[in-house]
Amino acid sequence: MKKHTRPTVADLLSMKGKRQLTMLRVTTLEEAEAAEKAKIDIISVPPALLGSLFREAAPSSFAIPGLEYGDYVSAEEYMREAFKALKAGGDAVYCAASLQTIRRMRDEGIPVCGHVGLIPSKATWTGGFRAVGKTAASAFEIWRQTKALEEAGAFAAEIEVVPGDVAKVISQNTSMLMISMGAGSGCDAQYLFADDVLGANRNHYPRHAKVYRDFAAENDRLQRERIAAFTEFAEDVKSGTYPEKRHLVGIDEEELKIFLHRLRSELTGA
Repeated sequence: MKKHTRPTVADLLSMKGKRQLTMLRVTTLEEAEAAEKAKIDIISVPPALLGSLFREAAPSSFAIPGLEYGDYVSAEEYMREAFKALKAGGDAVYCAASLQTIRRMRDEGIPVCGHVGLIPSKATWTGGFRAVGKTAASAFEIWRQTKALEEAGAFAAEIEVVPGDVAKVISQNTSMLMISMGAGSGCDAQYLFADDVLGANRNHYPRHAKVYRDFAAENDRLQRERIAAFTEFAEDVKSGTYPEKRHLVGIDEEELKIFLHRLRSELTGA
């Protein structure tokens, strides 16, 4: 059996400043397998996707399951779910909880990826879903948050919708792996959602997204085909066209006669 070697945290950190890494958010086993075959460096996954089937689909991908902010409350809850995710095949965890929680996980040896810039779960503090770091004061606050994450022990941080010039300087001055989502190529990795890359998103596409395929149109076509096929099936049942003889299991004529004779005997008591 072929053995697969997944990159470690140390491997990823050793590539900082050497080349741009790639990262995708995937939500299905099919997407995970496609990312593996496309040689995507890092994949973000829902914790529920992890397990043996996931590792069969993506045996050598570095996987970061997201511990969604608000799903857990205490540091103990975050740690419990983090250990569960690592045991199920994760390599690190995403966590946007407090620095105290991140320190607790780091103290237990759990690799943590934090988040700075636009943090969707905390966007109310920065004015909603909009770019941050466009003023000197805002940019410095992102820098301060980055250093705080670094000191808390995070090995990486997603930096979202921050001016590229700001993100580049921050990335150059932290030991963490900085993962850009709309923050320019001066970071260490580029991160997009598979739904956006595939054109499967029916809602607003963010400015930083790049669409490479039109899965929405293909899904619409497939849905029309589903409806047509189901309609034809229903019509065949109503008309008696389905099932045909070729769809049925046969029985030898003599065996059928014996069965019918025994059945009549039991029913009539004869």
